[in-house]
Amino acid sequence: MPTAVSLFSGAGGFCEGVRLAGFKVVCAVEMDGYAIRTHSANFPKVPMFRGDVTRFLIDAQPGVPSKRELIDGGVDLVYGGPPCQGFSQIGPRDLKDPRNLLYLEFARVLKALKPKAFIMENVPNMVAMKNGHFRDLIFSALKGAGYHNTILVPLTASEYGVPQHRRRVFFVGTRNDLASPTDLAVLFNRHLSANQSEREITVREAISDLPRRVSLDDGTLPYPKLRLKIPSDYQRAMRLDCESPLISKHWKNANLDGAALLHNHHTKGIEARRKRIVRAMKPGMCGDSLPATLWKGTRPYKWRRLDPDEPSYTILAQMQRDLSEWIHPTHDRWITVREAARLQSFHDGFVFVGSERQQLKQVGNAVPPLLGYAVASAAQRLLRAI
Repeated sequence: MPTAVSLFSGAGGFCEGVRLAGFKVVCAVEMDGYAIRTHSANFPKVPMFRGDVTRFLIDAQPGVPSKRELIDGGVDLVYGGPPCQGFSQIGPRDLKDPRNLLYLEFARVLKALKPKAFIMENVPNMVAMKNGHFRDLIFSALKGAGYHNTILVPLTASEYGVPQHRRRVFFVGTRNDLASPTDLAVLFNRHLSANQSEREITVREAISDLPRRVSLDDGTLPYPKLRLKIPSDYQRAMRLDCESPLISKHWKNANLDGAALLHNHHTKGIEARRKRIVRAMKPGMCGDSLPATLWKGTRPYKWRRLDPDEPSYTILAQMQRDLSEWIHPTHDRWITVREAARLQSFHDGFVFVGSERQQLKQVGNAVPPLLGYAVASAAQRLLRAI
């Protein structure tokens, strides 16, 4: 089984995709304590380096393989998404944000471990920011680490089975001494096309089987019976009581002790004024559709109700602060953590740990597992060809 090392692991969305693609994750790196708890709950056998990525392969931690052990064992893939807040269109887009330079740590790990291939994810604005300044710096750093054969692949999650119009870019490269039989971009995109969806998955198909009622104490609920006569294929893939290629029996037994409970189906409360606004919003509509008696703001996307017949717009970490952009398409409330996770393509067995605020942050920051699977599967096929 090919091996992989995860950087900037977060809650583990990318890790889940890489796992599904057939890699064994031999080490993960994360510094956020809440994300570590979630990752460890879902991947209990994956050694976790708990701390700043700048200390990875330098500091020793119990149970975490050393640099020498990783090199001797051989690493096929290094993957991860350095924090993107400094590049994102949401927020200040600070050119001096120190997180903008974390790609250098990614390159440092590549130079040290010399994996056969790597995948690095980020937001599209990183490519355009300052006329491609950071894009060129990243290419230069990756080449300096021994990966001249590197391409930039822009992807939209809804084209790969994720019910969400989430746009991301992926740097993909192979080690200098590994010759590709053809142009890397041509070969990688050919492999990617094998996982492309025939059509987009809608919000209705993703979450309509989840109950209107939410957990009032943020605890678990009895797992809901499947009341739909014909559930969508996506729902069957997400549910614990269906035969799903995403959720193996071993995974259920190891992570859930065989118990089928609905985790994380809770959301923020709504004050009376906001509830009136929510009730006035029609599916697919934005704040500029509201009467002035309810809202006089100038930002049309301050309020948004999901369209049940379209994929969701991007699920973001800012949900932790305000969910007014993520109103349920048919129920007069915000979406729950579990519904947001479904829209990110996390199956119902993947459990998020921490406060509700932290859970929403983890979901919004994650690489959608099915998008991660598509990219990692293409990398897996690429490795077989070189």
